[in-house]
Amino acid sequence: MADSMMSKAATMEIPISSNGDSRNLAEDDSLEQDLQQVMVSGPNLNETSIVSGGYGGTTEGIIPTSSIKGPAIRLNIDFLGNRHIPNEGQGSNMHHASSNSSMTAEEATRGIAVEKFDIMKKWGLNTYKCTKQMISERFGRGSRTVDLELEAQIEVLRETKRKYENVLHLARALTNHFYSMVQTQHALGDTFADLSLKSPELRDEFGYNAETQKLLCKNGETLLGAINYFVSSINTLVNKTMEDTLMTIKMYENARLEFDAHRADLEELNMGPRDAVTMARIEAAQQQYQIHKEKYERLRSDVTIKLKFLEENKVKVMHKQLLLFHNAISAYFAGNQQQLEQTLKQFNIKLKPPGADKPSWLEEQ
Repeated sequence: MADSMMSKAATMEIPISSNGDSRNLAEDDSLEQDLQQVMVSGPNLNETSIVSGGYGGTTEGIIPTSSIKGPAIRLNIDFLGNRHIPNEGQGSNMHHASSNSSMTAEEATRGIAVEKFDIMKKWGLNTYKCTKQMISERFGRGSRTVDLELEAQIEVLRETKRKYENVLHLARALTNHFYSMVQTQHALGDTFADLSLKSPELRDEFGYNAETQKLLCKNGETLLGAINYFVSSINTLVNKTMEDTLMTIKMYENARLEFDAHRADLEELNMGPRDAVTMARIEAAQQQYQIHKEKYERLRSDVTIKLKFLEENKVKVMHKQLLLFHNAISAYFAGNQQQLEQTLKQFNIKLKPPGADKPSWLEEQ
């Protein structure tokens, strides 16, 4: 019990004067009463304060321990006013490690914030310059870089795409209408066949009409296969191949606008005074001008190459598809079933059997 008393007494709070001596050291009896009170109640660590005098004066600083964050360090004060910190090396290492980790996290966060700010700043300046250039071009006050031959090819492509989209729309409408006709012929053939069984006096008439409708339905399904292949190929050409080239053209036009914006900015700086600040801005503008010039020329080359390959691909695809469409339509309306089937074999078109699109009973489970 005496050991416990001395342990608690060693960590009790005692005011310390500036010279390290006790300010109001009581008599032995009073000290024993204080020690007994400490043993009963015990100090509240969340409310304990450390009181210490300053250098060369009597001013006291009070620091609540509840406001101190970080690794806890136990401070022992003996009765002579001397302060002792056990395991000083360990506590110092823990404190430095925590400080280093906090500083590293803070520096990383600050670095990310600065990087994002720089990105937003560059984006804002670039957007402002491009908007200014676009408005200047719109009102005829600014100059723009124009490649007449390439601009003409781009305009031809856009017009060709509009016309091919119309062909695709009409071909889909033909497919829908012809599919409805084939379904009607199929239903009509089934009705004729049923009536031939229930009307003995008209059995022959209903019978050969039923056979005719079934033959027309079969040839119609074959023609539908050819038309669907035609529609699929045109859709790929218009909405994938041409659209991909137009996306590159859009990137090229944006690069052209940025290039002209930085060119106009550089020209404006060159017409101004030539002090130290302006020369630094001119050098930075020259670098940006060169970067966007290279980007513009690279995309212009890409557009030229894509337009060339697109034209070759378009001629090749349309030659095949138009020949297929003509031969299939001619064979169907001529009633030449053999030629119609031969046309599909020539273009490697395989028809799906009836009900192929429906899932099997096993897949439905």
